[in-house]
Amino acid sequence: MTRTLVGAALALFCGSCCAADAWIFAYFTKNGEDGLHLAGSTDAYHWDKLGDGRSFLKPRVGKAKLMRDPCIVRGPDGTYHMVWTSGWNENNIGYASSRDLVHWSAQRELPVMAHEPDVLNTWAPEIAYDEARAEFLIFWASTVPGKFAATAGSSEERYNHRIYFTTTKDFHQFSPTQLFYDPGFSVIDATFLRARGKSWLLVKDETRNPPRKYLQVAEAPDLRGPFGALSVPITLPGQWVEGPTAIEAAGDVIVYYDAYIGKRYGALRSRDLRTWEDVSERMHIPDEGTPQRMRHGTVFAVPPALLEALRKARSDQLGE
Repeated sequence: MTRTLVGAALALFCGSCCAADAWIFAYFTKNGEDGLHLAGSTDAYHWDKLGDGRSFLKPRVGKAKLMRDPCIVRGPDGTYHMVWTSGWNENNIGYASSRDLVHWSAQRELPVMAHEPDVLNTWAPEIAYDEARAEFLIFWASTVPGKFAATAGSSEERYNHRIYFTTTKDFHQFSPTQLFYDPGFSVIDATFLRARGKSWLLVKDETRNPPRKYLQVAEAPDLRGPFGALSVPITLPGQWVEGPTAIEAAGDVIVYYDAYIGKRYGALRSRDLRTWEDVSERMHIPDEGTPQRMRHGTVFAVPPALLEALRKARSDQLGE
């Protein structure tokens, strides 16, 4: 991609708020060993690989040096900030930023759970911009042995997750990590949705005994809570899913999820956030059913000019 092309995209990007119909799906493949992958869409249903399917950023931090569960959000100055799971059993997450999703800052390891020496994991970090407080909210799932004894043994192995968080204004200074969300069960993969002029929290019940593994949604009047009562499960019983990500597109709320048992992506559509329609068969998802299939990712709006620039990016310029 030429600097001129990137500059033209950014000029349009910084002058508007991504209200146009263009989206990016950030995801990983396999175990996350080759890094960040991107797909693009202009209708939220038909997704095509960008960069010929090559990695846009290879993982460099963490003991395992993985890049799983990438989450990207746009800051008020037009910078994209990304966090990710850097390993299965680590106390840190990965972080990098970019202006164009091609050229990235140096990767950094954020030791968000280093204060808990026995922590088992730091999974699926998400990042949201809190306009009311002019700061970024970063949250993730961790298991700290000995905590939440009432649900011990409800997940696989020794896991018994809750959602923790930190905040930052500049990605250099961070608030002390605190408990963010405890719904009374082992919970992972929390994410926010902005729709109908409100914020909503989506979570996965990670209970294995008895098996649940479904998604629920709660109203979120404030990004820090307290959150409303959880809905009934919005995914089908017995259909184990993970990694929800949601947008509002053309009057519909669409929730995408990784149906990992079936090795495919699924999707739900709603107009009232109470009744849900399965629209999985309408989705065109690249590489479904193959080893390169899309895994647990994040959908976010971008200006059409930026998506077009990414479509023209040469694959041999990526992955640095």
